[in-house]
Amino acid sequence: MSRIPVSRVVILVVAVSMLLLPAIASAQAASTAAGAAKALAPELISLLTSKTGVTTKQAEGGTGAILGYAKSKMKTEDFAKVSKAVPDTDALIKAAPAAEKGGTGDAISGAASAVGGSVGGAAGAAAALTPQFQKLGLNAETVGKFVPIVTDYVTKKGGSSVGSLLGSVLK
Repeated sequence: MSRIPVSRVVILVVAVSMLLLPAIASAQAASTAAGAAKALAPELISLLTSKTGVTTKQAEGGTGAILGYAKSKMKTEDFAKVSKAVPDTDALIKAAPAAEKGGTGDAISGAASAVGGSVGGAAGAAAALTPQFQKLGLNAETVGKFVPIVTDYVTKKGGSSVGSLLGSVLK
């Protein structure tokens, strides 16, 4: 049996590694791109991107912000119905920027409560959602565009009663 010098083995291993690394990196990049290309709740996100001109990431984050807000305002069993109508609800909520505690929305709601009133409807939801939308590079006006699209989608997928449950906390 002949012995191969260690230096030749090292050279062979390095050469094979150099040949295989680009192929491995390319496969990993393709896998990552394929995962990134798969939008959460593709039908809803496609509606939002086409109707508002936002990016997929902005649509996912904005939808997540809306759903997170709704989840915080609805009874658990009611939100479960909304969640059933929207695929990837939990992942969408995670895609949303963190909600600000004690932000403008909370201040407005707190001030209204202090004088015996309430900030209901879109003004309250919009005020609470605007900071999250701004973190996505979107303005307050975009909140007003997202809400009816998301509500209509939930109505179509979950029925009018489920759409009404969501709409009641967002209007």
